[in-house]
Amino acid sequence: MYKQPKDAAAKQHRAARVKALVDKHRKVLPRLGTRKLHHLMGEELRSKGLKIGRDGLFALLGSHDLLIKPRRRYVQTTNSRHWLRKWPNLVKEAAAKRPDEVWVSDITYLKTQEGTMYLNMVTDAYSRRIVGYAVADNMETASMIKAFEMAIAQRKQCDQPLIHHSDRGVQYCSKDYVSMAAANRIVLSMSENGDPYENALAERMNRTIKEEFSMDRTLKSKQQTCALVEESILLYNSKRPHLALKMKTPDQVHKTKIPAT
Repeated sequence: MYKQPKDAAAKQHRAARVKALVDKHRKVLPRLGTRKLHHLMGEELRSKGLKIGRDGLFALLGSHDLLIKPRRRYVQTTNSRHWLRKWPNLVKEAAAKRPDEVWVSDITYLKTQEGTMYLNMVTDAYSRRIVGYAVADNMETASMIKAFEMAIAQRKQCDQPLIHHSDRGVQYCSKDYVSMAAANRIVLSMSENGDPYENALAERMNRTIKEEFSMDRTLKSKQQTCALVEESILLYNSKRPHLALKMKTPDQVHKTKIPAT
């Protein structure tokens, strides 16, 4: 007659221990999805003798209202109504097969109590690593091109062809941006007719960084925003497992040596 209450108490104790691990990981990656969370916690769960499957973790998080809820979509920041030359889409079909083969880039806004800021990120399409970023209180080319400069500085496969893909925003079509691409033997590629699906990875990256690292709210100051962007990109690259990368981090995949063909 005492077995049922005893089992219930043991179950509650196990659930509390699992939730403590969840809280630990969510302090670092506050909006990490359940599948990724289950993967990150795997070794710790086993070492503590805690058995919980992915469905069980979904149920536990749901009972504590800890499941990640989708956020609203964001405002379009692209100004493609300009006279500057626009490049054709070169990445419609083929997927990247190595790091530094295709970079994708997009600009998004960040709200602060001191005014709006803009974040431009350059992401490696193969490793999903953010290889360059710039955050500023304007979308001028001089501000946004810093992301491209950072990406070029860390580029390792300089002897291999590289495509830089973006929307048709005026920053990417500017003389300075085009000249920098040409000087580093990088071929420009752009989405056609303003179709967001043709730059889907870059737009998805914007949502990931903003939603998972709490930058989709109004931040206190521009200084805080710059620090948060830097910290978030570091955590995303080095700590966050990625479903498309078989639960490896972007840093792990980007450092992988691809055999010569």
